[in-house]
Amino acid sequence: MIYEFLDRTPDYPESVFVAPSADIIGDVTLGDESSVWFNTTIRGDVNWIEIGNRTNIQDNTCIHVMNQTGPTKIGSEVTIGHNAMVHGCTIRDRVLIGIHATILDEVIIESDVIVAAGSLVPPGKRLESGYMYMGSPVQKKRKLTSEEIASIKEHADNYVKYARAYMQRDTYDENPFYNAKS
Repeated sequence: MIYEFLDRTPDYPESVFVAPSADIIGDVTLGDESSVWFNTTIRGDVNWIEIGNRTNIQDNTCIHVMNQTGPTKIGSEVTIGHNAMVHGCTIRDRVLIGIHATILDEVIIESDVIVAAGSLVPPGKRLESGYMYMGSPVQKKRKLTSEEIASIKEHADNYVKYARAYMQRDTYDENPFYNAKS
């Protein structure tokens, strides 16, 4: 559901897909061709949240803010994997946040970064562009290959296509992403 809170209403263009079970609350802005998937909560109640273009927020993710002191800003072509927790931080462009990762207060993730599944990024940490980070707490593991950097954009491109299919309500027989049983 889309909730107004304290005279603030989520703002997004028609090109954004919001799953029926997603909750977007208060001062939230989403950019063109972004998508918010099933059972996700984006709660801009005590500060603002800004999400760029072509960014996908996958199922069961929670995005929140720090009360009055820390908004959440997410760039363009970002993929946030299933069950992630993103709180009061900045994520720049072309970042992949793995499944069940946690990004905490005042973290800054520069562009072209992969945060591995299950990782914990503790408060105040800065993740340098061009690297893979993993662990709990997160540690820089290695430099990304050019193929991995390109794959971040490919994930974003795929989710734009998935969102379009959902918005058009394609059937499984017509959906090019579905591998039907023979």
